[in-house]
Amino acid sequence: METTVIEAGQNPEQVTRILFQDFPAWMLVSFYVVAFCAIAVFLYGCYAQVRKYARGRSLSKDGLWSGIKRMIEALLTHRTLRRRDAEAGRNHALIFFGFVLLFIGTSTITLEYDILEPLTGLKFWYGSFYLWFSLILDIAGTGFVIGLLYMMYRRKWLALPKLDYRRPDRDPSDPDYARDWYRLEDWLFLWALVLLGVTGFLLEAARLVWLQNDPTVWDYRWWSPVGAIVAYGYKAVGLTSAGAGDLRIGLWWFHGLLALTFIAVIPYTKAKHIVTAMASLALRDAKPAAHLPDADLTAKKVGADSITDFTWKQLLNFDACTKCGRCHEACPANATGFPLSPRDLILTLRELSNATLEGISMPPQDRLAAIGDGVNQVRPETLWSCRTCAACVEICPVGIEHVPVIVEMRRALVDASEMEPSLQKALQNIHNKGNSLGENKRKRTAWTKKLDFEIKDARKEAVDVLWFVGDFASFDPRYQRVSQAFARILRHAGVDFGILYEAEMNAGNDVRRVGEEGLFQHLAESNIETLQECDFKRIVTTDPHSYNTIRNEYPDFEGVYEIEHASAMIQRMLANGQIALKKKLGSRVTYHDPCHLGRLNKGFDPPRESIRMLGADLVEMERSRDNSFCCGAGGGRIWIPDPTDKEKPSENRVREAARIDGLEVLVVNCPKCMNMFEDARKSTGNEDNFRVMELIELVEECMALGDEAGPDAGGAPAGASPGDASPAAQGA
Repeated sequence: METTVIEAGQNPEQVTRILFQDFPAWMLVSFYVVAFCAIAVFLYGCYAQVRKYARGRSLSKDGLWSGIKRMIEALLTHRTLRRRDAEAGRNHALIFFGFVLLFIGTSTITLEYDILEPLTGLKFWYGSFYLWFSLILDIAGTGFVIGLLYMMYRRKWLALPKLDYRRPDRDPSDPDYARDWYRLEDWLFLWALVLLGVTGFLLEAARLVWLQNDPTVWDYRWWSPVGAIVAYGYKAVGLTSAGAGDLRIGLWWFHGLLALTFIAVIPYTKAKHIVTAMASLALRDAKPAAHLPDADLTAKKVGADSITDFTWKQLLNFDACTKCGRCHEACPANATGFPLSPRDLILTLRELSNATLEGISMPPQDRLAAIGDGVNQVRPETLWSCRTCAACVEICPVGIEHVPVIVEMRRALVDASEMEPSLQKALQNIHNKGNSLGENKRKRTAWTKKLDFEIKDARKEAVDVLWFVGDFASFDPRYQRVSQAFARILRHAGVDFGILYEAEMNAGNDVRRVGEEGLFQHLAESNIETLQECDFKRIVTTDPHSYNTIRNEYPDFEGVYEIEHASAMIQRMLANGQIALKKKLGSRVTYHDPCHLGRLNKGFDPPRESIRMLGADLVEMERSRDNSFCCGAGGGRIWIPDPTDKEKPSENRVREAARIDGLEVLVVNCPKCMNMFEDARKSTGNEDNFRVMELIELVEECMALGDEAGPDAGGAPAGASPGDASPAAQGA
């Protein structure tokens, strides 16, 4: 190897770079003093951060090894950073891999120069190894600088709204409205790294010119291509060897002090995300929004109203935020003018954590309050704006789990009875009558009376499939027709099914997400007790909210069942011929992914496959699948009236659908989505432009069951509008 790379007659050991050549002793001693001071400041900062996290609640973490493997995969592929912003992802990859290679290079030099050679006499940083090392680091440094320059361009000239730190939950007169210090920090961070990269090349070029008469240096200049190009630039402007030597000393100190300063401030600045982001990805839960952590109902208080109520993992999550704004951009509440930005909420809690937990001693309890109107506090209206749709969690490139944080804070508000009257009424209805609409339990199956057959009572006789109907599918006048259609489809497909009649209670998914943990646990235990007394093989439901909590959260209460959403069951029956179609649709349709079926449980494909098998022309909306835009009903918001002066998320979504040329049907797969979009279709002036229909209704239409059953059975003719006001419109 040496004979092909090193010129004949030259000693390979002389083909290297002497770090401190011609440095006086005082300069060398000064450098090491500064270096050790920088390392000491860095280590103390790391200790202060660990101490801060230790002041949060304890948390046991399982599956760490699998999390580390997912983190490594995310880092190597940059998958989470490329999603929905490929250009930023590519340039961040240049920065990341460039930084890693430069760090490895610096560590390699330190390993030989400061450890191996003094202790053992071992040397390896010369000859072919050194030349390839120099070439690779030049390439890495070039990518590093290019990536940083793009980020500067992106921040300054693209002026992306998601990088605007003005807060939607504050007024311009509030001291923490604009957060100008974050902009300053961002620019200092970028400039520090750019200067590190650029001065590295300038220093490399100065050394080449300084030693241009040494063949063991100049003959190998193109192994440092960027340095060589800059060296020719130096020579073109008349820089001599002596002048280059002086320039080298100045650049060496500037570059070295800048690097040591950067190391020292890592634990105190945005640079800490280099470590915290990786830790956050490694610690990320597999289902951070689909499966919420339970609360100890025997504790003195429930939920998080102070910064020390969060777990150490959540405190680390706060530090992992890079302020990229992807969650800010994806949030349906923020997009429609509500006072919530998931990013700003996380940053607020980070600021509170830094201000109160980083010190040697803890401040008074009143300074730890996380909920309130003060600086570094989250306002209640911000928390109640959340739909818990998990769009923020899904897109976060560093694995921050916003929804569990918001739910923990909501639990504290519910525990203190600080909530909207309409929400309180809905929770009281669920507690007293088992459903959020306040209907008598015996009316839960009133919709079955319009069927020309009787549905089995699963409490009294064995069934193959137990249908967990859900509140809105039982009581909402519009969705009752869907329930009737699904019952007819199951009967014609020969499915042996039954329901729980008045014994069924609200599944509790949204109850848990508004923060009423005690009521949720009561509902879960009651439903599980009822289910345990029944004889069935599996559960089906048309309600994604019920599907989510039964599938992901009931197992914590010993309620483990095989459950599927109706769309998956329909797709399977269409595929195997169990559902016989008499006609094809031929309509131009689009499909809305319900958050709890799609984003939270990855049920993206079965509905689309069913729509295609029905013969429809499926056109995707701009935001679909895991980027679907919430209808606005989740997280208990269907029980809270939206302000009349703001656009509703459902209206935003309906307008998006209306931009599809020739659209005839907006297909939904959730009772709450149906409820919200029927209202939004009217309020946006699209009532005569297209229909909102359930996938189940389209299947029934293609089976021609509505025609057989007659008008009273609920088969709404094409273009028909529901005659009854929705429960949401009535303030249910």
